[in-house]
Parts: sequence; structure tokens; C-alpha cells
Amino acid sequence: MIKHIVMWNLLGDSAAEKAANAERLKRAFEGMRGRVPGMRTLEIGVDISRIDYACDVVLYSEFDSRQALDDYANHPEHLRVRRELEGLRIARHQVDYEVA
Repeated sequence: MIKHIVMWNLLGDSAAEKAANAERLKRAFEGMRGRVPGMRTLEIGVDISRIDYACDVVLYSEFDSRQALDDYANHPEHLRVRRELEGLRIARHQVDYEVA
């Protein structure tokens, strides 16, 4: 199994604008649930700490295999979400790791 974790910082000149962008991102990714073969889990979390070094949103997902994760990268649902959210992020961090 592969775990895929992505964290973003989002655009927003105010707390309200950042919150709206985080909700938009959350809804977009949640719309992929059950539509990507090999994706076991998809969870989106919006930061509540508001500490200055925290990311705004985190995606936690699990895939059956490295191939399933690779296929997700080019899956039409994922590409749709990427297009829908284009320009929304100001930073992105990712970690993928294998669990035996």
C-alpha cells in the first residue's frame, strides 16, 4: 500500500477568503471519492491551528500500489480537479511512502 500526503498553502488576502478557498479545494477533492480505481482512502483536512507555519489544507490518501498512485496522477477526475483549482495554491508539499 502507498500513502500519499499533500499539503497546500492557499491564496487569500483575508481569513475569510482563505477559508472559502480551502472549502472549495475540499469539495473538489471529496468529489473524487469512489471514482479512482486503486484509491482506498481519501481524506481532506482544513487546518484549525492557525499557527503561522501550518499549511492550510492536507490531503491524506491511500492507494493499492505504486501503479495505482501513478494512474491517479493522470486519471480524468484528478486532472479535472487540478484544472478546477488551478491558481489557488501558493505552496505545495508532498510525501509518498510505502507501507508493508
